[in-house]
Parts: sequence; C-alpha cells; structure tokens
Amino acid sequence: MLIRPEPSGLYCEQGGFYIDPSRSVDRAIITHAHADHARRGSKHYLCTTESEALLRVRLGKKCPLETLPYGKSVDMGGVRVSLHPAGHILGSAQVRVEYQGEVWVVSGDYKTQKDPTCTPFEPQACHTFISECTFGMPIYRWPSPDHEWQRMQAWWQRNREAGITSVIHAYSLGKAQRVLHSLRSSKHPILIHPSIQDLLPAYESQGVSFPKTETLHPESIQAAKRQALIVTPSAAALEECLGEADTWEANDVSGWAQMRSFRRKRGLPGGFVISDHADWDGLNKTIEATGASRVYLTHGDGAMLEQWWQKKGPIVTQLEHHSKEPEAQDVNA
Repeated sequence: MLIRPEPSGLYCEQGGFYIDPSRSVDRAIITHAHADHARRGSKHYLCTTESEALLRVRLGKKCPLETLPYGKSVDMGGVRVSLHPAGHILGSAQVRVEYQGEVWVVSGDYKTQKDPTCTPFEPQACHTFISECTFGMPIYRWPSPDHEWQRMQAWWQRNREAGITSVIHAYSLGKAQRVLHSLRSSKHPILIHPSIQDLLPAYESQGVSFPKTETLHPESIQAAKRQALIVTPSAAALEECLGEADTWEANDVSGWAQMRSFRRKRGLPGGFVISDHADWDGLNKTIEATGASRVYLTHGDGAMLEQWWQKKGPIVTQLEHHSKEPEAQDVNA
C-alpha cells in the first residue's frame, strides 16, 4: 500500500510523512485545522496556504509550518504531493500522492454542497481513494442550505417577538462561521463565544463577510437578553446567565439534526440540518467521480457503502471502523 494505517495515522513510507497524525511525528501533512486532524508536537507540518492562519491559532504562532497553494505540488522523497480543495472548512484539503505512476488521494473531511465560506470541493482522479464516510447511510441526504438558513432566521424572529433568547450550538471552527455568514445582513444583536471570535480574522482575510457581533460574557447577555442570538459551542456554562428555562431556547446546527432520535435525546426543538461533511449522495458521486478502482472508507460506519458498491465497479472496503452513536461522533459534523 502506498498509504497505510499505523497507530500514529495514515503513513506514506516512500515519502516519509503522515497525514493528520494522531501523535507527534517528524513530517505531518494536515488536511484542515479541526482539533481531531491537527495536533501539536510534530517536527514539521505541511498545509494549504488558506489554512495557515487557522493552524497558527490552533498549533501556535511559531509552529514549524510550510504552506502550499491548492494544486501546486512538492517532492517528498520521490513522492509527488499536492493539496486540493475539500470544501469542508476554510483551507481544507484532499491530499494527492503520486509515486511511480500510481495515484492515491486521501479525502480528509469533505463536503460537496455549496459553502461560500470556503473553496468548493474538487474531485481528483486516482487509482485509490481514501474517503471519509461520517454520514455513510442513505438516511443522510441534506436539504438545501439556503432553506435551513431561512428556517433558522424565522425561528430567531419568532423568539424575538416572544421575548425569548435564541441559542445556536455550532462548532467554533467552520460551522459557526457558516452561521454568521448567513446572518451577515442582520442588524439584531449577535453574541459569539470567544473561541469563535479568535478565528474570524482568518476568514475575513480570505474575503468572508460577517455581521457585527459582540463577545459573549454575562454582561453582554444581560444587555441583549430576549432579543439576541447567541452562537456558542455549548450553552452548558451559560444557563445561569440565561435565566429561567422558558426565557431561552437552544438549537443545533448539524447533520445529526436530521435524526429525530438525536434531537429528542438532546432535548432540542428541531435543529437545522447543515453539515460540513458529504451526505450519502455526495459520497457516492465523489467515489464515482474519482474513477478509483479501490476505495477505502474511514471515520464512520461504511457497511452500507460497501454493500452499495459491491456490483458497481470499484472495490469499496473499510480501512478502519468507527461505529459510534451520533452524540459521540464528530461535534463538527
């Protein structure tokens, strides 16, 4: 195998590098800045030019980081490596690895739906494709993002008219920026968690626009209570400031919100189905577009995808198996 799974992560022996390693290594290629893909401690990092600012926030300003524009290649021990848009979050990449005429592509996390906060996904032709399959079941088919944003704004308006504070649970990197960009014309008070505020400049430097916001703290909550929209990774620490349960309402923005059981277990009134990962149709269209003869699945239960592709052409198998309940899955989904 040109790329094989090892305890530290996906490893290319010929090039001497790991992709999104889970431990400290000598050479790491990072697909994007989420914490489960970008970890501190490696001696050398390679990432996209667009993700540099985010990774310096996550890994430290003095992190030994080399950047590469989308589509440009670099030689690593005779292996040609290039990074290509994954459409997951700002700067996210697929890793294309070519050695002696053989081409492998590691998808990282990706989505195929339109997202104005990052460069759109571009499928890459290859012999072997390593694909995430977080939502690898036919139940997961995403509605139009514009439809969900309209639902979210209508929900917030109803709450303002009823004198109820609105709280959106959104991962601090990627999802929160999509929420805020969808509200870029809003004139109503929007409060955001400091972990979100720290990441906005990286997006703004790439031309992504946001509405006027205030940093979330007890005083700002009290000043804008019953009219504000609060965007935060979790509202657990805010409940004392928010007051009685009937004075505020929370909702998730997540692909998992499509599952009624997930919404019920979380005690949420509905949820908005917006994901930063490919749905069932996106996964299948991407596998077909790569033209790969072999596909390895990771980061999800790929049993249904394996079965779906049994008689369709490429050999599809799971590289590793991570079957978890939705609450234990990626919070950035």
